[in-house]
Amino acid sequence: MPASQRQGRDFIARHGETVFNIAKRMQGDHPHTPLTRAGFAQADAMGAALREVLGRKPKLTLWSSSAGRALQTLAIIAEHLQLDWHQTRTDDRLVEIGMGRWSGRYYADLHDEIGPFLDLEHGLYTRPPEGGEWYDAIATRVSGWLADTDDDPGDRLVIMHGMSSRILRGVMTGKDVMPQFGAPVAPDLPQGSIVRIERGVETLVHRGTGRGAAPA
Repeated sequence: MPASQRQGRDFIARHGETVFNIAKRMQGDHPHTPLTRAGFAQADAMGAALREVLGRKPKLTLWSSSAGRALQTLAIIAEHLQLDWHQTRTDDRLVEIGMGRWSGRYYADLHDEIGPFLDLEHGLYTRPPEGGEWYDAIATRVSGWLADTDDDPGDRLVIMHGMSSRILRGVMTGKDVMPQFGAPVAPDLPQGSIVRIERGVETLVHRGTGRGAAPA
């Protein structure tokens, strides 16, 4: 089903800052890296912004990456919306890019070993070593999630990550595939940001105060 025919609206958000982010470690698809105090504050601001837009107890399906940082962010937002966090649906197809042997490495150590690992022009990681994931694989998995949720009743709130959310947004808004990355890519947004996508059109709902490209 084309994105323009998708039922309801999708509010897609990037989780708050984590302990890995402030330590400048490669986070990737680590299952649980806790939020910092700044991360909780960002989630609080996200919840307040969505409450202004949606009101209390909106008809909203809660979706999250299975990573703890996304679920922590959603817990704060759900409290603002007076929704039951326990009704959250998790899906591994929403997790962050897998970084293989780079996962958990300090940025400085990785840079000393291999040199630059971030395409600064586009704010995307260069190809990770064997065991890592490339952007075309992310596009495939998030497209599968989209196909399975097209007929969800009402709107959706989706909490996920920096890189994977950019690919999901790119797919949903019909961005052209970037040949050097093998996938459609939406612009980078800082942690704590929320966009609304309706019939293939993206609108910024809340711009977060967190970091931009690289810290996922």
